[in-house]
Amino acid sequence: MTHFEVIRRPIVTEKAVGKKEAEQTLCFEVKAAANKIQIKAAVEKLFSVKVADVRTATFEGKLRRRGRFAGYRSDWKKAYVRLKDGQKMPEYAEM
Repeated sequence: MTHFEVIRRPIVTEKAVGKKEAEQTLCFEVKAAANKIQIKAAVEKLFSVKVADVRTATFEGKLRRRGRFAGYRSDWKKAYVRLKDGQKMPEYAEM
């Protein structure tokens, strides 16, 4: 699994931006099979920063209906990556 496969996309929500500014924590949607070591290595390689710790959360897909047809969204995983003190916060648009 390459670094680009581990990190799917940054999560840019009001909560994630608040954590980014206040706690130096980045938020990403990651591959469900990725572990914390792979996530840490991917962030350090892609953004050229040092990572202090990684927290992950898995989410089950929600039931969605279109009339009489029902199905589930895919399960997904979120990672909160805290950077070490003194590290410059990367901007997602600059990648």
